[in-house]
Amino acid sequence: MLDRIIRFSLENRLLTLAFALALLVGGFATLRGLPVDVLPDLDRPRVTVFLEAPGMAPEEVEALVTRPVETALNGATGVEAVRSNSAVGLGMVFIEFNYGTDIFTARQIVSEKLQTVQEQLPEGISPVLGPISSVMGQIMLVGLTSGYEQPTKKDTIAPQNPSTPQQRTSAADLRTLADYTVRQRLLSIAGVAQVIPIGGEQRQYQVLVDLPRLNATGLTINQLEEALRQSNLNTTGNFFDRNGSEVLIRNLGRLRSVEDIENIIVSYRNGSPVTVKQVATVQFGGRFKRGDGSVNGQPAVILSIEKQPGASTPELTRQIEAALADLQPSLPADVRFNTRLFQQAEFINASLTNVEEALRDGAILVVIVLFAFLLNVRTTLISLTAIPLSLLVTALVFKLGGISINTLTLGGLAIAIGELVDDAIVDVENVFRRLRENRLLPQPRPALQVIYEASSEVRNSIVYATIIVVLVFLPLFALSGMEGRIFAPLGVAYITSIIASLFVSLTVTPVLCYYLLPKMKMHAEQDSRLVRWLKAKDTRLLSFGFRHPKLILGTTGLLFVLAAATVPFFGTEFLPPFNEGSLTVNFSAPAGTSLAESNRLGTIAEKQMLQVPEVAYTARRTGRAELDEHAESVNNSEIEVAFKTDEELEKQGLERREKDVILTDLRQRLSLLQGVSVNVGQPISHRLDHLLSGVRAQVAIKVFGNDLLELRRFANEVRDVAATVPGVVDLQVEKQVQVPQLLIRPREDAIRALGLPRGEVVQDLETLFQGAVVSRILQGQQSFELIVKLPDSLRADLNQIAATRLETPSGGFVPVSAVADVSYEPGPNTINHENTQRRITISANVAGRDLGSAVQEMQQRIREQVKLPTGYYLTYGGNLKASRQPAVRSCG
Repeated sequence: MLDRIIRFSLENRLLTLAFALALLVGGFATLRGLPVDVLPDLDRPRVTVFLEAPGMAPEEVEALVTRPVETALNGATGVEAVRSNSAVGLGMVFIEFNYGTDIFTARQIVSEKLQTVQEQLPEGISPVLGPISSVMGQIMLVGLTSGYEQPTKKDTIAPQNPSTPQQRTSAADLRTLADYTVRQRLLSIAGVAQVIPIGGEQRQYQVLVDLPRLNATGLTINQLEEALRQSNLNTTGNFFDRNGSEVLIRNLGRLRSVEDIENIIVSYRNGSPVTVKQVATVQFGGRFKRGDGSVNGQPAVILSIEKQPGASTPELTRQIEAALADLQPSLPADVRFNTRLFQQAEFINASLTNVEEALRDGAILVVIVLFAFLLNVRTTLISLTAIPLSLLVTALVFKLGGISINTLTLGGLAIAIGELVDDAIVDVENVFRRLRENRLLPQPRPALQVIYEASSEVRNSIVYATIIVVLVFLPLFALSGMEGRIFAPLGVAYITSIIASLFVSLTVTPVLCYYLLPKMKMHAEQDSRLVRWLKAKDTRLLSFGFRHPKLILGTTGLLFVLAAATVPFFGTEFLPPFNEGSLTVNFSAPAGTSLAESNRLGTIAEKQMLQVPEVAYTARRTGRAELDEHAESVNNSEIEVAFKTDEELEKQGLERREKDVILTDLRQRLSLLQGVSVNVGQPISHRLDHLLSGVRAQVAIKVFGNDLLELRRFANEVRDVAATVPGVVDLQVEKQVQVPQLLIRPREDAIRALGLPRGEVVQDLETLFQGAVVSRILQGQQSFELIVKLPDSLRADLNQIAATRLETPSGGFVPVSAVADVSYEPGPNTINHENTQRRITISANVAGRDLGSAVQEMQQRIREQVKLPTGYYLTYGGNLKASRQPAVRSCG
């Protein structure tokens, strides 16, 4: 069969060359269109379910909302793991499917299961699926700031013609721009899955009830709500015909301003209207926040941009930056974008540039070595033809297989590049030798026949060598899970390029030999001077080996034993540490810390980090954004740290220090903040850790059990033991603790005596203290909530809340304390589940030693010193688990 391929190629030379040229053109065009990423697609198909449960405590959300959903989904087809988070007023369930599951199939499975559990959920709670995105999909953070100080960094998109400053854009206006202008523009870009803003103030029309004045009129909070609801309506009057034209009748009753709301008539008393402004204060203010953002310690709006699976990160980043530049002229003069807070594309470009340089240098070395050995331009060019053809055929295979260009696939090509010319060299050298011998014959044979026989002569050697090399890489495809997703593309790149080079040597190489070699001048010397010198040295070495076989074999065996004996002492890592050029700092204040206090501590942390000479920007996100699938409490902050470029440091007369020195400096500065937990990592590394274990750290120790207080106690014991292990840093326990809650429990005897229904009491209290959204007010394309509630100043402490007056059916008014017990009691701030079991996580990173040995020592100490009762157990996850699995499979 191989002889037939060689014969066909030589008999159809022009067709073979034309086909090779078509492969070059098609491969190059395909190469330019392939998606580019730093790593292969590692994301396990995942579906996020949002469960909004206003007013519910975490334990209620767990029992009534998340647990039924978890139970229904835990046994679904293809489900690998189910995790949940039950927080105040919010439940979130994360369903991870097996690799290879189609994401749309996964969402269909989840939707069907949710339909079966809908009836079990409390009234008003409807599960909502999150957008199709991924843990690794966050490609960019954009800061939206206001102020007239002139930007000094090239990465800040600022107004080209700033006007004279008159008034700084407010936090509320900044957030409105982010929500209705910037976010909508970015979502229109193909490849963008989600844009999540945090920071600033979301505006809403607020009707702040004055209870004494409302009570004096004899009106109830329900009447006020109904009046507002009924006063913000548009209706239609159908159509009529006017001179042959159809005209729509519209009855416009929607509210448009604060004045419109104030003048709404709630009711009549003694023939006089009672308006809203007589019983409440109306304002256009900011809604209650559970998250905030800042850039370099100054308030800002931060937009987190997530891409759709399969989108090219660098290309999408360029489109986003272009869209932001187009938007800039339409924004207020003092508003500008900062696009360098975090860009995954920067790391991708740097990583790919490094690999591409290695690929280029390898190709240059191949050319030099080939020419040094062959000392012939034509034979060198024929041999080198295998490199571009093999690489571009590999690009075509990438396109068919849905594989991106990344560090692993380029790494596979870099490994293979020196071997791509092997098959062609063997063929060219043998053809060249046979042609030279044929020329010396009295009656030389036809060149075509000589080339065919010479190529056929070495075909078996070429094929066997290629098969042996390919077999070495086949075990990569036995890896499963994330390690398989990482290393399989490397194997595909290597094997595809090697096999492509084999076919090039059997087809294109003989044809080029026919066109370039028969008529060239051939010297009498068979080999170059370098080859002759090497052969002489090799002959001497072989002679010595044949004379002393026992010495050679004994030495080889001894070296093998010594090498094998060192293997158990190697350190283990899942992946080598990255140098991403930026940092992610997870910053946790004690549970129960308010958003204002977290902002204060976060600002201090940012200012400390900005004192590090290499730091250019900090971007802090505290708490949870409204659209975010990470249910972070307000005591948690995530700070992205962007470093200065080498050019920026050079202008300041500084030199970049080593990464470990920078991290040590950063940790020392943050250690000044007492009572907070700090975890320092890198953006992509953190996301890889989160993908492996659900925790953004290298090591995740999960303790499972039933009682939250016991879980916390055991977690603290594990943390204390782990802290004694050298090299363990950033050690912290998940913030699942008891926090103060103000509980209002209606007393049955009191409400029965007054004729108050229990349900109406708690609903009225919810309206007063949390607020009730009764409608939405439109302003052009923008929409704002209309909410009824008490002023924040009247719900600031226990005494004020206890003194709040409720109306009785008889028309009287009683304080809350007369019908309910009001007291502080502790309760959990959040409850986390994994596969329907409660769990708490201890997270840590390792510095100064390898991960495997540090975790082995940690496991041994925990096993000896921490004793868990029946029903409680712990597991280890993160990079450790992933690094061990491939090692076990390779040994097996």
